[in-house]
Amino acid sequence: MLKIIPPQQFKTIPWKNGKGETCELAINEGGTLDDFDWRISIAGVVEDGLFSDFSGYWRNLVLIEGNGIALVHDSDHEKEAKQSTDALKSLLNVATFDGSCKTHGRLMDGPIKDFNVITKISKYKTTVTTYNTPKAVELPSCEHCFIFSLDGEIKLSCTPTILPQGHLLHICSVDKLDANVVTVTGQSLIIACLTLV
Repeated sequence: MLKIIPPQQFKTIPWKNGKGETCELAINEGGTLDDFDWRISIAGVVEDGLFSDFSGYWRNLVLIEGNGIALVHDSDHEKEAKQSTDALKSLLNVATFDGSCKTHGRLMDGPIKDFNVITKISKYKTTVTTYNTPKAVELPSCEHCFIFSLDGEIKLSCTPTILPQGHLLHICSVDKLDANVVTVTGQSLIIACLTLV
């Protein structure tokens, strides 16, 4: 199944910690902010601060606007304190981290926007790949594939469908599409592939 989700269907909802708002592009059927299998969103960050707690989920965050953000993660898994930092300095840089970490965002030079793919750890393994330059990308077999372009339209090889900039493409079961090989052509691409664990 292939579904195009236009911006008119996106929803604005508050962050879990109440300190901002998120534009929710898509969420699994029946999913809520407190209990979902996967969720795709775009958020604006205008000040330094602590990220919402998403224990039980993997977070994948892509810088899509602004001059960068540093994410400092504090984790006390297995009673061993650890700290790590992801520095997203350029557009389409990606950070992947455990939603249970106490993550503090520090803006590098003014507000930013980020594209988020959040998935339940017990259900999905998630791979988020970005492409800055025009590229034809062969999609791997996966349960769910989400495709978004920051600049220009996207063409899909298995259909005459053209995805306009700013729209989200959701493909269920890539390997079941009516084509031996599915390629996506576009630029400034974000491709998120979810496979069952």
